[in-house]
This record gives sequence, C-alpha cells and structure tokens, in this order.
Amino acid sequence: MDRTRVLDWTRPIEIALTMEGSTVPLSEEEQRQFEQLERALAAEDPKFVSAMRGTNVRLYYKRRAVLAGVGFVLGIGILMAGAIIPNTIIGVIGFVVMVACLYIAALSMKRISHAGDGDDAPAPPPPPTKRHRTKHDSSGSFMERMEDRWRRRRDEDL
Repeated sequence: MDRTRVLDWTRPIEIALTMEGSTVPLSEEEQRQFEQLERALAAEDPKFVSAMRGTNVRLYYKRRAVLAGVGFVLGIGILMAGAIIPNTIIGVIGFVVMVACLYIAALSMKRISHAGDGDDAPAPPPPPTKRHRTKHDSSGSFMERMEDRWRRRRDEDL
C-alpha cells in the first residue's frame, strides 16, 4: 500500500486508524480481508455504516473545541461566583473546570490540525531518524543515557 495515497473516508477502518494518528500500511491479503469485513458489516448493519460515512472528523473535533470554550467561560463564571461568595471550594471547582476545558480544547485543536479535510489524508509522519544525543539531552530512560555514555567512552579509548 502506498503511504502517500488519499485516504478513503467512506471506510470506517481507515477512519479509525486516522483518528488514532496514523495509517498502517497493509498487505494485499490484509486489505482483501478488511474489505470482506466491511462488506459483511454493511450487510449486517447498514445503519451503522451510513452513520460512519457521514462522520467528519474535523467537524467532530471543532464541535468539541467550541463546547470546551463554552465550558471554559462557564468555569470563569464559577470561579467569579466563588470569589464573590467567599467560598473557596466553589472557586477551586471553577478553576478545575477551566483547566479541564482548556486541556480538552487544546487536544481538539491539535487533532483538527492533524486531521485532513474530508477528502484528504493527513500527511504521513516522517520516517524516524537516528539522532545523536547531546550532553544536556535528558530524553530517554536513565539506562539508555548510561549506555550511550559507556559507548562514547569505549569509542574514545579505541
């Protein structure tokens, strides 16, 4: 399967894989099996298949971001109510609502930017490249950093 091909948004399996953030290259046999599964699903539950065909991922996340914005404004109102009525717990609840809605909105906006239009697939992620760590790079586990140090010392001695 070509990784640069356009995603067929009428196929529920491809939609699910795209919503997870990546498309998976399938062999011809796997593609044939998925097509058989989709045909069987369409024959068994046509109402579900028609509902999936009408699903637009961008619209879903846009709606979710707008609702999170409304929730954020509601959280501000709760926070202000907690400040006007000298009740700390109400203010804390308002703050928690604001933070939760902000988090949901940020995730939704990220998904909107990664989701393609209704017809296009998101760009495939670039292939992983091996990068060299610097002294101050703290990514990776402790053991990986220690192994890198050991390899560098051993290479310097040779």
